[in-house]
Order: sequence, then structure tokens, then C-alpha cells
Amino acid sequence: MSRAPLWRAIVALAAVALSLYIALTQSARLGLDLRGGTQIVLETKDSPTTKADAASTDRALEVLRHRVDALGVSEPGIARSGEKRIIVELPGVQDPRQAAEVIGRTAQLTVHPVTGESAVKGTAKPAADGSRTLPDPERPGNHLTLGPTALTGQGVKNAEATLDQQSLAGWIVSLDFRKEAGDTWARITGDAACAPQNAPERRVAITLDDKIISAPGVNQGVACKTGITGGSTQITGDFDQAEARDLAALVKGGALPVPVDVVEQRTVGPTLGADAIEASTTAAIIGIALTALFITVVYRLMGALASFALALYGLISYAALVALGATLTLPGLAGFVLAIGMAVDANVLVFERAREEYLGVRSTDLAKPVRTGFAKAWSAVVDSNVTTLLAAGLLFFFATGPVKGFGITLSIGVLASMVTALVITRVLADFAVGRGFVRKRPGLTGIASTGRVRTWLARRKPNLVRHRRRWLGASALLVVVAVAGIALRGLEFGVEFTGGRLVEYSTSKPVDADTARGAVSDAGFPRAVVQESGDGDITVRTERLTDAEQQKVKSALERPGGTVTVERDEMIGPSLGNELRQKALIALGIAVAAQLIYLSVRFRWTLAAAAVSAMVHDVLLVVGLFAWLGKPVDSVFLAALLTVIGYSVNDTVVVFDRVREVRRRDPRGDLAATANHAVVQTLPRTVNTGMGALFILTALAVLGGDSLADFSLALIAGVLVGMASTVFTAVPIAVALEHRNPAPPPSRSGRSGGSGGSGRSGEVPDGYSPLEARRRRERGTGAVV
Repeated sequence: MSRAPLWRAIVALAAVALSLYIALTQSARLGLDLRGGTQIVLETKDSPTTKADAASTDRALEVLRHRVDALGVSEPGIARSGEKRIIVELPGVQDPRQAAEVIGRTAQLTVHPVTGESAVKGTAKPAADGSRTLPDPERPGNHLTLGPTALTGQGVKNAEATLDQQSLAGWIVSLDFRKEAGDTWARITGDAACAPQNAPERRVAITLDDKIISAPGVNQGVACKTGITGGSTQITGDFDQAEARDLAALVKGGALPVPVDVVEQRTVGPTLGADAIEASTTAAIIGIALTALFITVVYRLMGALASFALALYGLISYAALVALGATLTLPGLAGFVLAIGMAVDANVLVFERAREEYLGVRSTDLAKPVRTGFAKAWSAVVDSNVTTLLAAGLLFFFATGPVKGFGITLSIGVLASMVTALVITRVLADFAVGRGFVRKRPGLTGIASTGRVRTWLARRKPNLVRHRRRWLGASALLVVVAVAGIALRGLEFGVEFTGGRLVEYSTSKPVDADTARGAVSDAGFPRAVVQESGDGDITVRTERLTDAEQQKVKSALERPGGTVTVERDEMIGPSLGNELRQKALIALGIAVAAQLIYLSVRFRWTLAAAAVSAMVHDVLLVVGLFAWLGKPVDSVFLAALLTVIGYSVNDTVVVFDRVREVRRRDPRGDLAATANHAVVQTLPRTVNTGMGALFILTALAVLGGDSLADFSLALIAGVLVGMASTVFTAVPIAVALEHRNPAPPPSRSGRSGGSGGSGRSGEVPDGYSPLEARRRRERGTGAVV
């Protein structure tokens, strides 16, 4: 074995061994949409004394961290997002009302001396001398007059919910004060101890957000002017365990430096996440098995080796996700499965090039066409994967929540697919063709036969580019239909882009949409959108819905539906909805610009413009399809749309890479004939790669459940449209642009970098960008006729 294959074998073995070790010793971190729980996004606001900025948000985050830790949630997550947002993840918390109330309150704890009582309701607003009148929690209808604030929550060192060991009557909150605060507490209680027994002045009031939560009286054993020493006390108030724990969390956390608003809230039931994992796993197994069977039938031994490499690809991708600490979300899981289907592309590109090389020379040496296939496919593999990475990167920077996970897993999947195809598959292929048994039986490899698609093309010799005006007319008509759907029917934006609340309920008894709609309307929500989803689940979508109103809707559905469980609950503030909608448009705009810039660097601007035009064509058709079908347009759809952008350009790049290669050999040749030759030569790859992706996506659409059905539909449409638009949109536009804007005539001078075809070292073929032309001049690789 030569040095280069040995080097690749060592790298492949090391990557597989490391990935296997990581997969066996560590577990993936599941997102809340897979394991169940609540995610709350808080946004800090300016207060009269403090501006909401990164610094104050960080201080608020630390306060919230103490509160979340005190809630006793397993593996909570809290982090700042941007300058003013804080994301709180609470695994296992299915009722977000109490958690949101606890972590989001300003929670200003204060301690006051009681100066008297009154039957007349006063005001919580402090008077000029700092006194105020508040309702007494222990005597309904009575009000206490409080003196100025003597102590704040900043002086509390620790707060803990404990069972009252003396009376065993309930739970109490034990407070430990800091040294200075402990001295102040002793002074307050010492002054109160001087008042007569049962006098209101003998009590000390503890308030939280201008509400008395406890007003204990000082015991008779406390000496006047001495007070309660020791730096600790207890808050009583007939608490149950949950109330005492929440109060301790608020007191221990202290006061937030700035107010916070809940701008987003998502809750997913554990059964929904478990069902999604099971459905996605089943779809993945079936889809991957069909894909592996398909490429094995088409490419025989090479296909079997590629299938084995795909299994190793899954291992490497999973290990990379675990090692990077990435969170695996439901869209991310779909991205992981989808990337497996797209990983077939690199293998198919290599095998098709190896077939061409073998059939061109009919050599008994199988190793040479395999080496040449890998070498010639390298450029197309890199370009096609970079375009997909650009789309995935935009998802990471512009998306939020689970969709960001899709961008991460898709990016990792694309990188891993390049490693497995160009390193692992090559090691396996080199080893296989080097065996004497295989050399004597080239038909086993799959590269010694033309294949059904290539045989049909060779027999029919289609001239697809000749009817380019007809194809462009058909493409334009489809775009008109899509735009008409968008204009006439409009887009059904999800709550993420409009703001509002969407709750999915499961019922123990079957309830049809009309019955559920009537129950929700009778509950006071006649404008709510009520639909059936999944296995008889009911979704309710409204512009505004408080937690109390959500419980009212749930109660209304219990009458016809029996036991009602909240499976999913999403609330998006209107300001956040507008922001996400703007981000979606920005992401799409940047995606188009990024693809155009990259393709302009790699190809001539005419080819780049044609590829981007076909990509926009594909995006409009997918969006128009969703408009006509009335499907929701949400962040998951945005993920699918950006993936369609990457896939569309991916397919076109493969064809244009072949155009560039042919024009290098014959820069003066007719572009229409060259383009038609490139389309015919790459069509087997297009069909075989598309079939691999469609197996995966169809399995996800059928078995992946409601959560992935629309996502899969968008991608299926994108794959089909992308395969067709390369031939019938991108290539005709490229030919038209080249005819109107021909490249400069090739120069005979080596210094000019022209593409004259004389074989001189300075000549560069037409179809290359200035950057690549310069690189080729520097390497001295000119055009050869």
C-alpha cells in the first residue's frame, strides 16, 4: 500500500475509533422539544433608575439563576441571548405558570415596623414619611400601617423552605441574615418587643413586591430593645411545600435589577417528545435502509462499501454532536437524518466519474478510474457542500430555539459527509479494487457497467438545451402560479412570526374540530382558530391568551373531551414575532447574496446569476405551494426553505462544474452543446442522489408525525423542483446570458490569461472566475485542446 492510502487509512481508523469511544461513553443532550419541559425567554426593560443593557441583564441573569436553582429543577439551563434577552430552560416542568411567576417577578423584599392598624383600605404607595397601608394577610379585611423600610432583601444571606418542627402544622421559610442585616433585624424586633402584648406595633411586616406575605408578632420572651439576635428568623403564613419553596427561591434570589417581560414561552409534554424520537428513529432506519439498498443495487460492491461508510458517517456525526455539546432538537434530529441522505451525493458523484473513466478507456486496472473519479469529483463535492454550509450557517446565526439546532446538525452532517466520502469511502474502495478477486471480476464493482439511466441517455441522445425557451416559458408560468397563490391566498404565518399563543391539547375521548370550536367559543374565545392535528389532538391558536385563560379553554374542552392534557404550548410576544419575521426575510436575502458571491468567485458571473435565478425560482415555487395548500409558515418552514436553497444550488453547481471542465478542454466550443453534454453526463448523478434524499424525506413525511410532516413536504417539493430547475431553468438562463454577454475572446499571449486553446502555460479557459484564472496562471495549467 502506498504512503497516501496508508495516511488516509490511519486518519479513517482514528476518526472511527474516537467517534465510537465518544458515542459509548457520552450521551447526547436532548432539547426540551424531545425530552419535555418549558423554555421561557425573558427580555429586560428599563427601570426608572437602571438602563436595560448587557451589564444589567447579566446581573438579572445571576439573580434568576439563584431562583431557578431553588426551584429544584433537574439540569436547568439559563443563558443570555443578545443584549437584553435571557433564555431559561426548565426540563420536566409542564405547567409554566408558576415557574414564570417565580422567576419573572421583580421580588423586592422589604421589612417594615408596624405602626398601627386600620379597617380602612389605604394605598401601597409610600407616603412622604415612607409609611404605607397594606392588607393584613392574617386578618382578612384588616389593614396594617407600616413604617419606612428598615431592611431589604439584599441583607438576606440564605432562605430555605422547611417543615415547622415545633407545630408540624405546615411549612415555613427560614431566613439567615448577613451580619449588618442581622443587627438591623435585632433592632427592629427589639423596638417591637417594647409594645404591649397583642398590640399591632408588636408585629414586624415582611413584604414582597408591596404585598405583606408575613407579619409575625414578637414573642413574649424577647426583651425590649434587645430583639431577636442570632441573625436568623422564620416567615410563617400557612404555606404548603410548593408555596414555601417558591417564596424561598424569590427571597434567596433577591431583587431583579431591572424588570423583565416574558416574550416567548414554549412547553412540550414528555410524551410528545418521546413519540417524536420514536417516529423519527423509525423513519430514519427505514429511509436509510432503502437508500443503502438503492445505492447497493445501482453501484454493487462500491454501493455496499458506501452504505457501510454511511453507517460510519452516522457514528461520526453523532459523536461530533456529543463532543461539541450541541443540543439535539426535533428539527435537528430531522437535519441529522436528512444529512445522511445528502451524504450519498458525494459518493454518487465519485462513482459516476469512476464509471465514465472506466468506460472511456476500458482498462483492466480498476484502481486508476477510482483514483481519477475521486480526483475529478473533488471540485464538485467541495462546491456543492459549501453552498449547503452557507444555508446551514445562516440558520445558526438567525434562527432561534430548536431551528438553530437544525442548522448545527446539518452543518456537522455536511462536514462529516465530506470526511466519510473522500476519506473513508476512498480507503474502502482502494482496498477493494486492489484485491485480485475483484480485479478479475470488474462487474462486481458497479463502475464497469453504464447503468440504466446512462444507457437510456446514450440510446436517446436527448438535446434538452435546444428547447430552452420552451423550458423558460414553463418555469415562468409556474412562478406566476406560485406568486398568484401568495397574493390571493396569502401565507399562513405561524405564531412565531405573528405573535400569539398556540396550544395543542390531547383528549381522552374523540372530539371533532366543530365540537371543540364550539366549546372554545362558548368559553369566551369566538375568534380562536381551532383545528384537529395528529391523532385526534386539538390545537387552539389565538392572538392573546393568558395562563388563566388557557386553563379556561382547557376546562371547556374537558366537557366533550374528558381528560385533557397540554401536549404543546407556544406563546410569542408581538414584538418578538415581528423581529423573527424580519430576521427570516434578512436570512433569505443574505442566503441569496451569499450564494451569488460564492458562485461568482468559483464561476463566471453568468453561471452564478443563472444558478441564483434558479434558486429563487425554487424558493418561490415551494412558498407558493404552501400558500395554495394553506400550510403554516413558521421557523421550521424557514429551516426547510434555507435547506432547499442549499440543495438547489448544490445540484446546479455539479452541472456547472462539468461545464467548466469541458470548456477548459474546448474553450471555443458552443456553450449550448457544452451545457447539454454536461446535463446528460450528470443526469444519472442527479437522479440517483435525488432518489437517496427522497427515500429519507418520504419516510420522515409518512412516519415522522405531524411535527415533521410539513417540514418533509417542503423539502420533498424542494428536491423535486431543484432537480428539474437545474436542467430547465439554470442551464437555459446561463446559455442566454452567455450569448448576450460573451466572455472576452481568448488571447494568444500567455500574460493575458486568455483561453486561446494553444496549450501555453498562461492560458486560462473561459468559464473561470478571475480568482481561479489567476491561480491557474500561477500553477501554469492552461487550456489544452
